Amino acid sequence: MRTLITGGAGFIGFHLAKRLAATGHTVHLVDNLARGVVDADLDALLELPNVRLLQRNLLAPHALDDLGTGYEYIYHLAAIIGVSEVLRRPYSVLADNARMLLSLVEFARNQSHLRRLVFASTSEVYAGLLENFTLPIPTPETVALGLPDLKHPRASYMLSKIYGEALCQQSGLPFTLVRPHNFYGPRMGLSHVVPELMKRAHTARAGGVLDVYSVDHRRTFCFIDDAVAMLDLAAASEGCLNETLNIGTQEPDVTIGELATKILETVGVQLTIVAKPPTPGSPARRCPDMAKTTRLTGYRSLICLEEGLRRTFAWYRAKVFEGNRPCAI
Repeated sequence: MRTLITGGAGFIGFHLAKRLAATGHTVHLVDNLARGVVDADLDALLELPNVRLLQRNLLAPHALDDLGTGYEYIYHLAAIIGVSEVLRRPYSVLADNARMLLSLVEFARNQSHLRRLVFASTSEVYAGLLENFTLPIPTPETVALGLPDLKHPRASYMLSKIYGEALCQQSGLPFTLVRPHNFYGPRMGLSHVVPELMKRAHTARAGGVLDVYSVDHRRTFCFIDDAVAMLDLAAASEGCLNETLNIGTQEPDVTIGELATKILETVGVQLTIVAKPPTPGSPARRCPDMAKTTRLTGYRSLICLEEGLRRTFAWYRAKVFEGNRPCAI
């Protein structure tokens, strides 16, 4: 089976490629390396005979024209992401995310035996409903989506993903839409709440303080191994054809303050948590209803939050905090 993963050198793409390569897929990773890095982990993956990295810019004309028509699975994970990027250049987020998907859809249409196009949307598609109406928690995929105030820069990312979902729905291709919910784990970069809090806890002096923003906001967290297992099974399942699926973990539903406490226990340092104001635009609560995904894939998350945090911290401590390895954005 030939598989293409855009954004393949990034956090999700790397772990997905590792899983697929182990099950016999020939995996081509497409990435412009704007956020990801070529580190020892990626080098080890690329030593496998069935994995290849192609450094391409999906915004360039004909970027994929030389790759042929033999792909059976295409995962589109590439996008401009990150709150800082969204706030700095919202127009590019809207326009370029759409352009990348449009280019990939045309590439997918030329494949002779395409089984599935998997498009990574976002849990933020529910943000407009939470902001203006009543959002059921846990949130099923069937809720009608609402729009936030369009003048806010942060809305640009979720709007690009809603547009992307519509493009896939109307493309005539065999697709599965996935809405990731707070994945975490090794090699995810530092601009995310779990590794960011781990880094500050690891470098703090015992008896000091740990500033925590949005301390009362609630989230569920999905370890990356569980996330890519769901992605793999969703792409392979006929029951998931032309469906929209939450990808995540339904419980435990914890506050960011509770997460910070668990991280301090994982790191093994005693600090006083100081509550800071909520991050502007951050949803007060996010929790996916996983009943549909579990029913269609037969899979539910196996890694508890405590175990996932232990695995994540062990990697960051050895490779980044003390190993000085370069880390993705």
